[in-house]
Amino acid sequence: MTIVVASQLEGAMNEEIARHPARPKVMAVPDDEPWRVAREADVLVVRPTPSWREARSAAPPGLWPGRLRWVCSASVGIDFYPSWLLDAPIVSCARGTASEEIADYVIAAIYRQAKDLAEAAVHSPAEWLYRPLGQVNGSTVGVIGLGAIGTAVARRAAALGARVLAVRRSSAGALGMIGVELRDHVADVVREADHIVVAVPATPETRHLLGRDLLARIKPGAHLINVARGSVVDQEALLEALDSGRLAFATLDVTDPEPLPEGHPLYVHPRVRLTPHISSNYTLARGKLLTKILGDLTRFASGQKPTDVVLRDRGY
Repeated sequence: MTIVVASQLEGAMNEEIARHPARPKVMAVPDDEPWRVAREADVLVVRPTPSWREARSAAPPGLWPGRLRWVCSASVGIDFYPSWLLDAPIVSCARGTASEEIADYVIAAIYRQAKDLAEAAVHSPAEWLYRPLGQVNGSTVGVIGLGAIGTAVARRAAALGARVLAVRRSSAGALGMIGVELRDHVADVVREADHIVVAVPATPETRHLLGRDLLARIKPGAHLINVARGSVVDQEALLEALDSGRLAFATLDVTDPEPLPEGHPLYVHPRVRLTPHISSNYTLARGKLLTKILGDLTRFASGQKPTDVVLRDRGY
């Protein structure tokens, strides 16, 4: 029996899916209502397009999940999608496909904060003055969320000689990480870390996890790096912490909403470096994404579950 795959990915990736040994039939997905293909497809490969975001507050369509047996998200987080997406028999995500790229972004942000060579550069004899630089070796990096991204960050930071503190929902899989000290609570991490890396999924439980209470407990002069979701950080509380000077700097690759409205203070704040959700470096990470999808399609065709199935009760 031919597997029918409906995919929202670009043409070149869909052509590769169609060449899979299972010889699936790959069909186009309507931009306005991508869920309509549930009538015809066995597998739906989704990406966070505006139509999914707009449907988050809508009731589930009567046809859903229809014929679908597997929904494969091309993003790690599923917070872009309506909750009824999880009514499909199996929903998997792209966990791990961009973690190395995002970890590189984090380390670049840490080095930029510790050793800003562009700021230290001189252009005349009059500027030839001593300027102290910070250090990464011997600093403390706190990782909030020790999944694929947090683990990749922790591994790099430990290799650079930093002390690494981390907190995660479960200690499973983290106990064997060399150079990582697990803490029980987020507050135990933020009060000691020079660089605080936010890498937790967006769920109702993590919304505004870093609010006024936790930001008041951070180590004075700390640097916050958010590569998770904008909703995890209370942006009003963040601005207060920056304006008071308690938080020295924030590197933000995510905001709530995205993009921020015209004139938002985070665009021009002198202690903020804002990038437009580019840390995953999709042009490079999509090769890993395609490999993951093809591997999971092999598993699916043989009657096995794909990898990284989203747990309904956790939302990731």
